Amino acid sequence: MKNFVPMLLLFCLAGVLIPAAGSLSAQSVRDGGAPQGVSQAAAAQSGALPLRRISLFSSGVGYFEHSGTLSGSAEIRLPFKAASVNDALKSLALNNGGSDSPSVSYPSEQTLLQTLRSLKIDLSNDPDTAEILNSLRGAEIEVAAPNPITGRITGVEYRISSVEAAAEEPWVSLFTPQGLRAISLREINSLTFKDPQINTDLGRALDLIMASRNSDSRDLTVSLPGTGSRPVTISYVIPSPVWKVSYRLDLGGADGRAVSAASGGNSVSARFQGWAIVDNDGDTDWNNVELSLVAGRPVSFIQNLYPPYYLARPTLPLAIAGAAQAETWDSGYGGSYGVTADTAAALESVVPNSMLKAAQRSAAQYEAMDSPSPMAPVAPRPAPAAGLGAVSAAGSAAGQAAGDQFEFTIKRPVTLMRRMSAMLPLADGNIEAKKLLIFSGASALGKNIHPALGAEISNTTGIKLPAGPITVYDGGTYAGDALIEFLNHGEKRLISWGEDLSVTGTAAASSERTLSAVTISGALMTISRKQGYEKKYTIKSTAAEKKSLVIEHPITAGAALKEPLSFTEQTPSVYRFTRELPANGELEFIVREESPFYERISLTGLRLDTLVSYASNQEIPAAVQARLRQAVELKRKADDAARASTDLESRRTFLISEQDRIRRNLEAAGSTSQQGQEYLRRMSALDADIDAQNRQIEESAKAAEAARKAFEDYLGALEL
Repeated sequence: MKNFVPMLLLFCLAGVLIPAAGSLSAQSVRDGGAPQGVSQAAAAQSGALPLRRISLFSSGVGYFEHSGTLSGSAEIRLPFKAASVNDALKSLALNNGGSDSPSVSYPSEQTLLQTLRSLKIDLSNDPDTAEILNSLRGAEIEVAAPNPITGRITGVEYRISSVEAAAEEPWVSLFTPQGLRAISLREINSLTFKDPQINTDLGRALDLIMASRNSDSRDLTVSLPGTGSRPVTISYVIPSPVWKVSYRLDLGGADGRAVSAASGGNSVSARFQGWAIVDNDGDTDWNNVELSLVAGRPVSFIQNLYPPYYLARPTLPLAIAGAAQAETWDSGYGGSYGVTADTAAALESVVPNSMLKAAQRSAAQYEAMDSPSPMAPVAPRPAPAAGLGAVSAAGSAAGQAAGDQFEFTIKRPVTLMRRMSAMLPLADGNIEAKKLLIFSGASALGKNIHPALGAEISNTTGIKLPAGPITVYDGGTYAGDALIEFLNHGEKRLISWGEDLSVTGTAAASSERTLSAVTISGALMTISRKQGYEKKYTIKSTAAEKKSLVIEHPITAGAALKEPLSFTEQTPSVYRFTRELPANGELEFIVREESPFYERISLTGLRLDTLVSYASNQEIPAAVQARLRQAVELKRKADDAARASTDLESRRTFLISEQDRIRRNLEAAGSTSQQGQEYLRRMSALDADIDAQNRQIEESAKAAEAARKAFEDYLGALEL
């Protein structure tokens, strides 16, 4: 293909990676193999069930499937890396139709340490010879020092060495027929244990330590009892390197025609390749396996199923009757028998009440057991253990669908050596592409920027494309790198790989608020306003050809698009408008948005000056202003009437306080004195004034209430 030398080189590499025979290497390997989580030691013993299928997931796990034909009973050993055991225990599945009781066994994580400690000779703490002998006190040994001496070990002591000053050396003490003898370990040439079990355990301990050198390997042994020939499948999911994907896009097209931004909006066929990158980081080779690559986002987690867990349980007192307490009995009737208060108090002094109650329950259960005699209770029989039945293997996906994920199956069997990686082709063909410029309105506000070099591509490959990088070639050479998210079949997407330095642009924003309507209903005035947003884009080109331009305008939250009335497409955050940028010219483009908001006001609760301001506001329609001015007059009358009533009440309060003052003076002067007589006359006059004031207040209150009601009734009847 013209102008696409890098891609042709990759296809030449593909011929080396995946020749017609389906082998990635000329090296001859055994049929089958073990997964990357399985060690090379599995090759010989799992050969009856070779590895046939691998599915690598984008979630960081791999599905491995062994299948073959077995005859009679068999044991399959699957060594796993220590980090893979939890996943293997969680996912291991068997399909063995000819066996009714398959099982899987494996050593506990604490097996080595516990086994070493259980032997007669304990090598769990890496002891030296002196420590081993001291731990076997009482054992009979024969030493050559240099003459043979037989005796039983009584201990090991340390003495100052005669060879090295201030240094201590171990001496073993033996009980011999001639008595106790102390022998320096330096003088012992050989040592033999007389107890054959100690020698046997020593050999077993050394075997365990030798086998544990590969501390990263754990064996799962699959036992498959059965008769006759039958197909068997074993599958599991273990951690695996995430497979990656990368793409190449040649905008020169299949026929060598350039896909330019001046193509008039027409899509042109462009060459497209997709490659998968897989890694075999295990210690085994993949040999002629069916490899599938699954893209998706499944839930995947690790659960610690491998290490043993122990639950803490409460310790309860023994349900033992103990000795009877001497006591006297009163005659009684009715009621029920139980522990006396004295007995309960005595027991409570020994054990807490909560434990006492638990012990009483335990004793009741003990006495309720089905036993042949009260003195020899029979423990309840344990529940039967659930048998391990046949387990179905996970079903394989057919075609390209893998549940809600998407599966790519490599067309030919794959062979990949251990600790090697490979690039495998996913897609190769032509797609529709339209070259254009992408101008970001969010980045251009108040400054000059260059639009991005980009293209709109349509996935016409027939498969779903996972997210990955795209290396773009244009004009027969490298143009830049782009990124793409998951692209479904038939979906369109913009990509960009650089900036067009021949084009610059900026954006200027402004906003204004206008009153659109005022309505009054039931004394509630609603003022409707509109907030307008305007952004003006100015883009200048110095290129000799016209170009297709996509302007991305950020969507204003809560606002509706007013100008232009249509857009090319919309995302959750931007409108996209496609325009033609003239050669050596300038493009001005204006986007207007509008968002409404409302102000609701209760007119009855307004102060007079506030109501006057609304009535004189020139933005408010004239008809509404006229009605508001009438409301202002009614409000002023209501306020004046209320103020007059308040003044009268204040006058009455003053008169009452004055009368009270004169009464106190009268008490001091006496009613028979001349001054007292004057006080009596003045009090009588004040009483008359207060009575008249009460009548005026009553009339004023009625007038104020009538004025207030007239104001509120007027507003309540308004409908504008």
